[in-house]
Amino acid sequence: MSTFETVVRLDAQAIPPQTRHATIFATFAKLGVGQAMELVNSHDPRPLYFQFADQLEGQFAWDYLERGPETFRVAISRVKAGAPAQGSSCCGGGCGGA
Repeated sequence: MSTFETVVRLDAQAIPPQTRHATIFATFAKLGVGQAMELVNSHDPRPLYFQFADQLEGQFAWDYLERGPETFRVAISRVKAGAPAQGSSCCGGGCGGA
């Protein structure tokens, strides 16, 4: 696992479903290079990983801190500055993100 400064911890279950992914992406966007957010969830957030890979290729690191079965914790770190891929939203707009 990489060493980054964790600056925020998000409990995904505490975020309303309709804004969950948008909130996670907005939080990541505020991170500086070398900073990380810790995401806590009740299930494996693997689909979110694929959204990050699609939209932020080369800009993040994804390290599991805990892998269930009841709690999943992931450090999502900013390894390179950049913006999301052009024309993409956190989930295609279905979550309310733009």
